[in-house]
Amino acid sequence: MIKLKVGILGTGAFGIALASVLDKNNVDIVMWSKFRNEIAELETSRVCEKLESYNIPDRIKFTNNIKEAVNDVQLIIIAVPADYVYDTTLLFKDYYKSYQHICIASKGMEESRGRFLHEIVGEILNTDKIGIISGPTFAIDVVKQAPLGVTLASKNIETSNMIKKYLVNDLFKVAISDDMIGVSLCGCLKNIIAIGSGIIDGMGYPISSQCLLITFAINDVKTLIRELGGNENTVLELAGVGDIILTCTSTKSRNYSFGKLIGQTDNKQVIDNYVHNYTVEGLNSLINVNNIVHNLHIDCPFIKLLYDVVLGIKSKGHLVRFIIK
Repeated sequence: MIKLKVGILGTGAFGIALASVLDKNNVDIVMWSKFRNEIAELETSRVCEKLESYNIPDRIKFTNNIKEAVNDVQLIIIAVPADYVYDTTLLFKDYYKSYQHICIASKGMEESRGRFLHEIVGEILNTDKIGIISGPTFAIDVVKQAPLGVTLASKNIETSNMIKKYLVNDLFKVAISDDMIGVSLCGCLKNIIAIGSGIIDGMGYPISSQCLLITFAINDVKTLIRELGGNENTVLELAGVGDIILTCTSTKSRNYSFGKLIGQTDNKQVIDNYVHNYTVEGLNSLINVNNIVHNLHIDCPFIKLLYDVVLGIKSKGHLVRFIIK
């Protein structure tokens, strides 16, 4: 029996969480980061700072050499922040083989180009062997081996089957879809909605009010998916409402915490410091998506208003009035 082998590009919390799933499935894993100090620390401590309760098995290897990470593997998982997907893909382009499949675990859209990540990777590598995974999976919950699941979207059946084979076990569910646009948008938009939900919480309103906002926001998600060529029913999948519920009601989400801070204070310096110290994917996504909505004249009132509130063009009170109008 051929031993399964995977290269994971990115050594952040979610990349390591995925490695824990693959390790449980008896897969050989090598993880890559361009940061030498990050690799040295992981090799020495075998602990990720954000997943301190999880001891990384010695079987999981680390490297700074991207050729070593992608050489002779059947599956390459991209788990770097969305805005680094383009540069990372260029780094391993010359080592990519046509038989290899790609799984994108990064969430969002590329800020500088406003494009879907699977489009960028497909164009650089000239392949359709690409899948996207997205769903309600905080990294800390994955390494604790809680029962969890994701939506896997691909236009290539062989790719879907391979990624599913690598990830599925008695505690990790993978639901198959062919709607790459819808799954990509859900992964991007749930972070945006989380900011709005956090603002409502930070203003002192209960979770009932947050759910009111989330419900209105989901209408915008359906509209965007439909207008950009996806299947609006994808919002009902794990990548949709599953991830939206998780991200938009938990302080484990940096996007939610960012919104809550906006709801609690008008001190711009405090808010700017948070953005400087933490990765807030939803902020970049909000700017990108608002540009798309504006340029294509798509009717998404929640996104337009949230953009104005977060950038200080309108007051937080407008958000409350929006959900009760």
